[in-house]
Amino acid sequence: MKITNVRPLVMGTPWRNLTFVVVETDEGLTGLGEVRMINNTEALLGYLAEAAPRYVIGKDPFDRELIVDNMRLHDYSRAGEVAMSGISLIEMACWDIVGKALNQPVYRLMGGAVRSKIKAYANGWYTVERTPEEFAKAARRVVDRGYRAAKLDPFGAGFYELDRQERLKSIALVEAVRHEAGPDFDIFVEMHGRFNPATAIQIARDLEPFHPGWLEEPVPPENLKALKKVADAVHTPIATGERIHTRFECRELFELQCCDIVQIDLSHFGGISEARKLAAWAEAYYMLVAPHNVCGPVATAANVHLAACTPNYKILEHFNDFADAWVQGAVDHYPQVVDGYFSLPDRPGLGLSLNEDFVAAHPRENVHFNLYSEDWHKRQAKQ
Repeated sequence: MKITNVRPLVMGTPWRNLTFVVVETDEGLTGLGEVRMINNTEALLGYLAEAAPRYVIGKDPFDRELIVDNMRLHDYSRAGEVAMSGISLIEMACWDIVGKALNQPVYRLMGGAVRSKIKAYANGWYTVERTPEEFAKAARRVVDRGYRAAKLDPFGAGFYELDRQERLKSIALVEAVRHEAGPDFDIFVEMHGRFNPATAIQIARDLEPFHPGWLEEPVPPENLKALKKVADAVHTPIATGERIHTRFECRELFELQCCDIVQIDLSHFGGISEARKLAAWAEAYYMLVAPHNVCGPVATAANVHLAACTPNYKILEHFNDFADAWVQGAVDHYPQVVDGYFSLPDRPGLGLSLNEDFVAAHPRENVHFNLYSEDWHKRQAKQ
């Protein structure tokens, strides 16, 4: 079997462009990949235009490791977010083709299921005014949808520090969610790398009465010793990793023991196999993995397959019940969350087909999503 074509397709939403690839073969089988590139879609398309003819077309999709290694190594540059996202698209699609060729779900080809269902947590649900009352109402909708966990960034446009009034307002939002959702509901607090260590530590201590399940990216990602300073000073688990793009960048993270949950994004990390390798390495440090997932249907399905076969997998992030739920229409068999869990896939490959007419009906948006702008959480990015 040989790959004959790589076709990128971009579907727009008010705050994120979802880039799909359709990888075609000479035997008629096709595979799908997907990534959400924040503000860098054109760079990704440019990379694919060069890399696909050079490294992908003419290759056997069963030689997935060779394709990935060539894409990562043979440009003689340090692969970052753009290149690793392009690699992820191709790698996912190759797995999809292999699963279809062998009539097996991808997770069964990676060792089989280690759990009977995959716990999910909701994100993108708090697109409301930043008041305790509105956040509580939004949290009730999450609970009523069957979720037993959710994540929020309550900190507005904060950067490095918050004045006392803004800090108290942010803490009050978490308090309202805890009161509404109840004591047995997991609340994960996202910080988006906003704070210096002193502020992150102070906020973490303010949040302790509400028992967050983790604090995510409390400081910017470039300085792991700053992250360790926070981890050593607080009692809540620390999660980080969505802006790490290769497993080599994780060495110091692991050696410093400065986080408890690793959140690499498989769609920016080289794909399913790279994420699985990273998870196995993390397990040697007794770390859990809870991958970042802001994607639509295809990469969400890829995450479900990874979760099914990964022993130290904790929980899967999910946007598509609350933020632009209509994106589910891009595929024929969207993986649904029922009573807070994804079921194990039972269809070959990744388990879905792309509705290209639906994608074409929602063309790419010219948006700039900025997490340091006022009201960014409403997920209506600026044109």
